[in-house]
Amino acid sequence: MAAISPVRIEAKYYCRDGDEFICELCPRGCVLRDGQTGMCDARRVEGNILVANTYGRISCIASDPIEKKPLYNFHPKSRIFSIGSIGCNMSCRHCQNYSLSQSSSGKKRTTYKSPEDIVEMCRRENVDSMAFTYNEPGIWYEFIMDIVAHAPDLRYVMVTNGLLNEAPLRDMCSVMDAFNVDIKGFTDEFYRNVCGAHLDDVLRSLKIIYESGVHLELTYLLIPEYNDDEIELCRLSEWIRDNLSCDVPLHFTRFHPDNLMVDVPWTSVESLERAREIAMSVGLSYVYIGNVLSEEGGNTFCSDCGSVVIERTGYLVDIVGLDGNRCTTCGKILPIIR
Repeated sequence: MAAISPVRIEAKYYCRDGDEFICELCPRGCVLRDGQTGMCDARRVEGNILVANTYGRISCIASDPIEKKPLYNFHPKSRIFSIGSIGCNMSCRHCQNYSLSQSSSGKKRTTYKSPEDIVEMCRRENVDSMAFTYNEPGIWYEFIMDIVAHAPDLRYVMVTNGLLNEAPLRDMCSVMDAFNVDIKGFTDEFYRNVCGAHLDDVLRSLKIIYESGVHLELTYLLIPEYNDDEIELCRLSEWIRDNLSCDVPLHFTRFHPDNLMVDVPWTSVESLERAREIAMSVGLSYVYIGNVLSEEGGNTFCSDCGSVVIERTGYLVDIVGLDGNRCTTCGKILPIIR
């Protein structure tokens, strides 16, 4: 059975109205009474406080290529220590980690680790970066902040759906080095019907992250007949260009049938390549294809002269045209953190 945290940590970002506890961590704003757990499973009322229900509860640990997050313009060819828990504040029908994100407390095996334990494990792997991933890390707010406080010298990455309220998100931006945010689709209808959320909440988060100066990359899982309309992809790309920057990397990744959408076919390679073409035609400089082998879709090109600066075949990475973050062909300084 799942491990129970031996510590009782009061959650941040909530208020109380009589017998009701109102969570203010994310836009869902769950209203709970004693013994009730929030939709994300990470907030539970116990007696007179709201408790961080999944504090220190670990479901997955791995040492990964950073490209697996995916982050392509942030310390390419490095490795990162990845950890995750259980629970999520979305209910995506296509979630490929649903055994973690949509697992109730007590039904998924977890192991308790303290922030000190996690930092020690990371250091033993001889890596200096840590990713919070697998399930939705935003709902792990208290545990993540305690880890960062214990080891501020490490680099930290969030792989997130972006569904957080402004104040906690700004807290996260102040201690994170990079975000990869999943954009599930580019219509509110898709978010409501497939993910149980709202598009505008995520777009607001993207603006906050970008304006904070933290490195940002975006992932868009391309699902046939659901979010692959070319007009929608064009609007997505234009929004990124106009509200963030043409230098924000965008990863189009391949869908495979899973969870409640096993009747939907795999994304074709042609659809992924077309999505990349659309985004680049709008002006985005760094557009990648993921979950498939692609002749060019995994490479990084200089946005000025077009020379290949990083070659990728799957997770095999070769830095071929960079001196620091400067293109060795034309000398342009590229927005790549090394």
